[in-house]
Amino acid sequence: MPFHRRLVILTFCCLAALLLASAGCSFSGEDQRERDARTRDEVAKATERAKPQIEEAGRKLGRAAEVAVEEAHAAAQGVREGWKNGQHPLLDLNSASERELLDLPAITKLDARKIIAGRPYQHKSDLVTRNILSDTTYQRIRDLTTVK
Repeated sequence: MPFHRRLVILTFCCLAALLLASAGCSFSGEDQRERDARTRDEVAKATERAKPQIEEAGRKLGRAAEVAVEEAHAAAQGVREGWKNGQHPLLDLNSASERELLDLPAITKLDARKIIAGRPYQHKSDLVTRNILSDTTYQRIRDLTTVK
């Protein structure tokens, strides 16, 4: 068979293969679009079915948060009343842990760390004279603390 004829046949076969491949692509593209549309519809339906349950869970979570806030407020009030009623031992500034110092009113984490770093103390008022606490903060804790 002459070269020219083989080239024409080869070209024709390549064109036929391209035509079939492109027809297959458009067909599979339509299938993909249909699958995508079905998926979107199914997700929309599932979301619509789940919506009441999500809303109810949100309401329950909101109620639980309200109860937690009320309980925390009651606990804080109890702590304040306990301190005011003197139902606690005085806290030794020379040996108290950071956690114990943080339980004092108006003491921040930074204040507690400064108190610990400034030890030992001869007098409670050293907290003010050494510029560890402001006088206002010291006034709030002076009746709750001691130095041993």
